Amino acid sequence: MNQSYAQPAGEDRRIPVTVLSGYLGSGKTTLLNHVLNNRTGLRVAVIVNDMSEVNIDADLIRGGGGLSRIDEKLVEMSNGCICCTLREDLLTEVERLAEEGRFDYILIESTGIGEPVPVAQTFSYVDEENGIDLTQLTRLDTMVTVVNAAEFWTDYQSREKLRDRGQEVEAEDERSIVDLLVEQVEFCDVLILNKCDLVEPAELDRLEQVLRSLQPTATFIRSINGQVDAAEILNTGKFDFERASVSAGWIQELEREEHAPETEEYGIHSFVYKRKVPFHPERFGRWLARWPEAVVRSKGIVWMAFDNRKAYSFSQAGRSKEFTSAGMWVSALTPEEREFYFGEGESLENSPDWDDRWGDRVTKLVLIGIGMDREAIERSLDAALLTDAELEQDWQTFPNPFKPVRA
Repeated sequence: MNQSYAQPAGEDRRIPVTVLSGYLGSGKTTLLNHVLNNRTGLRVAVIVNDMSEVNIDADLIRGGGGLSRIDEKLVEMSNGCICCTLREDLLTEVERLAEEGRFDYILIESTGIGEPVPVAQTFSYVDEENGIDLTQLTRLDTMVTVVNAAEFWTDYQSREKLRDRGQEVEAEDERSIVDLLVEQVEFCDVLILNKCDLVEPAELDRLEQVLRSLQPTATFIRSINGQVDAAEILNTGKFDFERASVSAGWIQELEREEHAPETEEYGIHSFVYKRKVPFHPERFGRWLARWPEAVVRSKGIVWMAFDNRKAYSFSQAGRSKEFTSAGMWVSALTPEEREFYFGEGESLENSPDWDDRWGDRVTKLVLIGIGMDREAIERSLDAALLTDAELEQDWQTFPNPFKPVRA
């Protein structure tokens, strides 16, 4: 799909859009029905996305009595996901609804296995291939994620992939349940913690604090049966793509000068592990196998001794771990490559991670957890680094059972 980014000009007459995301069973449809029955005179078009051939959620919305059959509309998008396989269909449907000129608002309920980022991107670029420019017709107002308070920890600690539950988008869909949950939590403006009546108050407080550590910038709302004031998710003006892209807790921790204080009552805190020494592949592999249970989320860049040219990205959520190439270290590039990527005269030596021997090579891992023993975790990670003697050896001779794979 050819695309170019654009900013709308002139008076803003665009139709605002709210997108509801959340894993299956979180209560998105119940929330949507409640909002439709408690809005203040807005003429609304609703798009409901369902992976199955029969759009059950659309039937529930249709029977919920919240939409006028005369001047409002319900659009069903079935048998696919609007974040990938039905993305062009979403573009077309939203354009058509906007150009009808008879709606004040568009509400979109994404499928439970949909990722919010691609949906948000749909409203941020010009689709040159199909000649559709939603940036001139609509304004993405609010990204909402609904979390099932009663089932969150069960799903978060699961080792299952979507295909294990028969929920995959396509045969090649290798996403884990926990990775999807994290995607949905870390990219939103409003997080609705639903089904709160099914969780003890103390446990609910603890869960909310953990979610706030994963997503510290969103507005948090607790609900029972999706009963939320419509004004909390309609015409909020909260969404900003750039801000949302850096709203995740691990990014906030990396960028802040002072680390966030520990939430004393629940022992929830985070820290950045930073070292200018590479990991020994075998010892780091053993460390990953003995993962500290107190760590619920970790993400960052890793320097591995088996490859001194590439940086590696590490991401962990619950029991899911992903280790993949993140591109070349700048100091491994030729002068010509540096000029191509960074421009002439760019001084990389001013980077805080730069030194004369290793350049920009560094490990920076954010760890977020409950009751973490920071000193013990740092000691165990330090033990996996190359020793001073090993730094002077040929790193390629070290035992290396490590391969960049999903775990």
